Amino acid sequence: MASHIVGYPRMGPKRELKFALESFWDGKSTAEDLQKVSADLRSSIWKQMSEAGTKFIPSNTFAHYDQVLDTTAMLGAVPPRYGYTSGEIGLDVYFSMARGNASVPAMEMTKWFDTNYHYIVPELGPDVKFSYASHKAVNEYKEAKALGVDTVPVLVGPVSYLLLSKAAKGVEKSFDLLSLLPKVLAVYKEVISELKAAGATWIQLDEPVLVMDLEGHKLQAFTGAYAELESTLSGLNVLVETYFADIPAEAYKTLTSLKGVTAFGFDLVRGTKTLDLVKAGFPEGKYLFAGVVDGRNIWANDFAASLSTLQALEGVVGKDKLVVSTSCSLLHTAVDLINETKLDDEIKSWMAFAAQKVVEVNALAKALAGQKDEALFSANAAALASRRSSPRVTNEGVQKAAAALKGSDHRRATNVSARLDAQQKKLNLPILPTTTIGSFPQTVELRRVRREYKAKKVSEEDYVKAIKEEIKKVVDLQEELDIDVLVHGEPERNDMVEYFGEQLSGFAFTANGWVQSYGSRCVKPPVIYGDVSRPKAMTVFWSAMAQSMTSRPMKGMLTGPVTILNWSFVRNDQPRHETCYQIALAIKDEVEDLEKGGIGVIQIDEAALREGLPLRKSEHAFYLDWAVHSFRITNCGVQDSTQIHTHMCYSHFNDIIHSIIDMDADVITIENSRSDEKLLSVFREGVKYGAGIGPGVYDIHSPRIPSSEEIADRVNKMLAVLEQNILWVNPDCGLKTRKYTEVKPALKNMVDAAKLIRSQLASAK
Repeated sequence: MASHIVGYPRMGPKRELKFALESFWDGKSTAEDLQKVSADLRSSIWKQMSEAGTKFIPSNTFAHYDQVLDTTAMLGAVPPRYGYTSGEIGLDVYFSMARGNASVPAMEMTKWFDTNYHYIVPELGPDVKFSYASHKAVNEYKEAKALGVDTVPVLVGPVSYLLLSKAAKGVEKSFDLLSLLPKVLAVYKEVISELKAAGATWIQLDEPVLVMDLEGHKLQAFTGAYAELESTLSGLNVLVETYFADIPAEAYKTLTSLKGVTAFGFDLVRGTKTLDLVKAGFPEGKYLFAGVVDGRNIWANDFAASLSTLQALEGVVGKDKLVVSTSCSLLHTAVDLINETKLDDEIKSWMAFAAQKVVEVNALAKALAGQKDEALFSANAAALASRRSSPRVTNEGVQKAAAALKGSDHRRATNVSARLDAQQKKLNLPILPTTTIGSFPQTVELRRVRREYKAKKVSEEDYVKAIKEEIKKVVDLQEELDIDVLVHGEPERNDMVEYFGEQLSGFAFTANGWVQSYGSRCVKPPVIYGDVSRPKAMTVFWSAMAQSMTSRPMKGMLTGPVTILNWSFVRNDQPRHETCYQIALAIKDEVEDLEKGGIGVIQIDEAALREGLPLRKSEHAFYLDWAVHSFRITNCGVQDSTQIHTHMCYSHFNDIIHSIIDMDADVITIENSRSDEKLLSVFREGVKYGAGIGPGVYDIHSPRIPSSEEIADRVNKMLAVLEQNILWVNPDCGLKTRKYTEVKPALKNMVDAAKLIRSQLASAK
């Protein structure tokens, strides 16, 4: 009975790779130092899998930045701006593509399917010269072999690679990326031949785009590509791996009849419908890699349920052709539970991180082969039973309140234009009002105060005094800059989700549950293990204090329910939307308390609403319906004169503009400065939008300080498609990652631009 792991986290149990990368980028260590840390991480991962009894151990899933970028390097598909000509691609060119350098910008980064991981998007066109330019896959296979571990080299499959790419600047948008297949396959043939020569007997090609809605010609590209590779693949066992959703029936047909392929991998956690396809027909003599251990969450596997699924599959494909696997790469979960010394034992017993999931896969494989570890299985059953019956998980009151939501769609009593009139009477704002998104720079000093307070080295009194001084500084600065609607700067907050999770019941926090987001950046998602409620007010103290320092409107600042959900590890014992409604009720309590506390403008950020969109179009409507409904629940109880703002990131949301309008916020601010045109085209195409809107007028992700002329020019472009009485002027995101030396002049130029255009509009009248 065999076991397989699709892929493994690269960062290391204590983020060793993150620190090695950042030290190298800062010039504090050498390339050799970086390579040493990397090699040590790889060897410890291979050893760990091997000792657990794993038969199919992956290699080449390690990356210094991203696996798609590794593929771009392997194919020599370096955009011309990086000055690469030929030869093996080194770290300098590799990191320039990932991060940019002093003279040229980085390649675009975007979300990897519906995860919170981001990949570097290949930029392709008819003139790209493909060549075998990075031998990493072969080198890592040999490196493992020298350590006595025979691995399965993993490559991003050729068709998925092309379909995840974009046409480079200057290439027709209509360019067919699949027309590059013959050139790309020529390089894949060289790589595969070299792996074969090095002794590889299995190879894994990841083709996750097969779970998407693909038109017929794209499915045909798979058939053609693998027919073309067939002779090169002969003599190898070839696994084509899919993940993140169930596979559509048409794609299943295409996949299971590919030439030269011996094994098929499926995500049976998010793809339960795939089970029906397998049971209805699986090709004779082929292997099925059954992804029954969840690679995207931190919960312990339900051994009994997995075992019965596996036994049913065994009846279909045969005992010797079934391999137990993870649902996807373990890249998307935390690394090792052993480093969680602060989590309480009960909650910890319900969890499994990557290292524990390797053990789970092997325990299931052994049980299937008749060598069941009874002690392990009964401990698993006991942990699951304790989770089901724990009073910490279930809160009757919350369950009742959430069930009672079903009858209403929670809209505010009056329409948005009447509300905006009521708000204007109260707020008395100029035309083109200016504001910021929420956070102000977080200085080293500020982080130190927060850290020391958390470690109980600073008294509460001293902490409050320090934060109060910081808020005063931020308020004074905004008044001096003459900004219209102020923020308190969020000096008391570590992270926009964690800050709220720490004050809500039903959440737990890890010490080392880091997950790679992109490059060296990791996030530590909170864990939602039980019913969510708000024991007491979370932000009212600070917001009321800030409002008392100024006569201008002060925005209350909250994170919305959908974003809290999408950026957490979510309980898997009830549907996601039920958890979201519970969070919405908790935020609703906070919104109403802020209003009572004299806060007349309240922003509820939904940065991650678009991120949660399911991969398949057939599931979009249901998701958008409950996500938008959750947002409306939070603020349906406020007075007309209370102004509700929301902020959203990454605006390739033209496809969901109607849902955004349906959120029914009074004002929406948008991170769009990198894609102005795309965003404004929605309104140009006649979408009627009557609420306030603030498309970001400058990009805060760059240290560059835009001039007031440049900002004015952008505002004028917006006025060409948006009414002047609804347009707001603001940066495109929070300012916490910037320095004050950048923020002050940029905001001054922003306010100057707004004033300039106000006077032009007034004289035009």
